[in-house]
Amino acid sequence: MMPLVFADKGETLIIKKIGGSPEVKKHLEDLGFNVGGQVSIVSALGENLIVKVKESRVAVSDELARKIMV
Repeated sequence: MMPLVFADKGETLIIKKIGGSPEVKKHLEDLGFNVGGQVSIVSALGENLIVKVKESRVAVSDELARKIMV
């Protein structure tokens, strides 16, 4: 298990755990990040990652991506 920020671009991964405060977990769930769901990195732009989750592309900060364990 590793944080999403260390995953390879284009690789489809399964979300195993979401860390952080209850507010952070709720925010990530609202964006579509759920345990057991699939996620893949589309690109990295500076401190942000563009990820594909549930057929949508979402930008997440490096800090938030470190809380998503795959």
